[in-house]
Amino acid sequence: MTARVFVSLKSTVLDPQGETIRAALQGLGYPAIADVRQGKFFDIAIGAGVSAEQARRDIETIAHEVLANPVIEEYRVEFLD
Repeated sequence: MTARVFVSLKSTVLDPQGETIRAALQGLGYPAIADVRQGKFFDIAIGAGVSAEQARRDIETIAHEVLANPVIEEYRVEFLD
């Protein structure tokens, strides 16, 4: 089983890297690009013998307590298989 955790800044937090990317895209001739928000994702392989329920609990806990800073970031978890 593989989980993918997406982490991005909350919409209320300034994103200077996203702003730099937006400006670069406009400079490259894409004036319709109004906003860019950047983020990251983690692919996490879960070993055999772990129940789907336990894997979901563990990944939610890891995402909330380790991978994301809940003060300024939000996260989303997907299971790929």
